[in-house]
Amino acid sequence: MHGYSGDKQAYLTRLRRIEGQIRGLQRMVEDDAYCIDILTQVSAATRALQAVALGLLEEHISHCVTDAINSGGPEAEAKVKEASAAIARLVRS
Repeated sequence: MHGYSGDKQAYLTRLRRIEGQIRGLQRMVEDDAYCIDILTQVSAATRALQAVALGLLEEHISHCVTDAINSGGPEAEAKVKEASAAIARLVRS
């Protein structure tokens, strides 16, 4: 079971809302909307995706990584490295 399972419906709702934002962006471009207005909406969609990513990361650390550390062994080290790599990817984006 994944760490986000308890909040799965909330994540799906947020992702569907973001999907709607992206469709709105497509319409704005199709309708030749003002560049700054489009950029503002891109920024909002980006922040929304980042919020989902941070929530998933928090769930992963509090569930998967914590369980692996409590169990010990090589899996614990692998989960910590995996989480560190995920954090690095988020920071770069």
